[in-house]
Amino acid sequence: MSQYYNSKRTRGLYESKSREPHRLSRSKLDLYLNCQKCFYLDQKCGVGRPASFPMTLNNAVDYLMKKEFDIHRAKQTAHPLMKTYKIDAVPLDDPKMEEWRDALRRGISYLHKTTNIILRGGVDDVWVNPKGEFIIVDYKATSKDEEITLDEEWKIQYKRQMEIYQWLFKQNGYKVSNTGYFVYVNGKTDREAFDGKLDFDITIIPYIGKTDWIEKEILGMKECLDLPNAPDANPDCDYCNYRKSAGESLQKLAKEAKLRILPNKKDTLFN
Repeated sequence: MSQYYNSKRTRGLYESKSREPHRLSRSKLDLYLNCQKCFYLDQKCGVGRPASFPMTLNNAVDYLMKKEFDIHRAKQTAHPLMKTYKIDAVPLDDPKMEEWRDALRRGISYLHKTTNIILRGGVDDVWVNPKGEFIIVDYKATSKDEEITLDEEWKIQYKRQMEIYQWLFKQNGYKVSNTGYFVYVNGKTDREAFDGKLDFDITIIPYIGKTDWIEKEILGMKECLDLPNAPDANPDCDYCNYRKSAGESLQKLAKEAKLRILPNKKDTLFN
């Protein structure tokens, strides 16, 4: 587990007196919306939430989807799925596509001058319609028997992700369609045998994004970062509730043990 979690980092921390812009990924805005205390600990103290394990199968699907759409990007033809769903567009052929896809090092970014915060993110794909509007596209992989929808409450993070990407492209001066698309790849489990392969169904779900909330939240992040102490935790935050319960339990044990001295008289029970 240690290879996935470093207890504390020292780079990329927010410094209120610094003149250098503070860089935040799209996921950090989502973290702020989820729990301001976790966001503060991550950006001011260098103590982030434990990282999730790599989703290698999802990454493989994502990679293959990009390769498939890149074939039509080079030819400037519509993917058959676009025709099936009657989407009048083609994959965008632009020299910056690889840069915009690179979420770790580059991506699409914008400097919010009021807060001196650079917000950035990496898109899966961009299509373009006859009006010259950019269409933001996000690939998702799952495996379920039910109909694929965006109705589950937890999928608010997917919708925010789409809206942040739309906002970033708008701030960079591009014409952006309010309608984006989620390309959902669904692994099927109703086949008679595995036979060394996994079959998928692909669904495209349109989503009309709203970006008017983002400016307010960027200002909120700046205000949060400038606090002298960490804000209160979100009562529904599993991470903060875990930390609180663990801390209370350790304090209780320490009190009950009365910090008794071990036989060597050098070490306490809790050191």
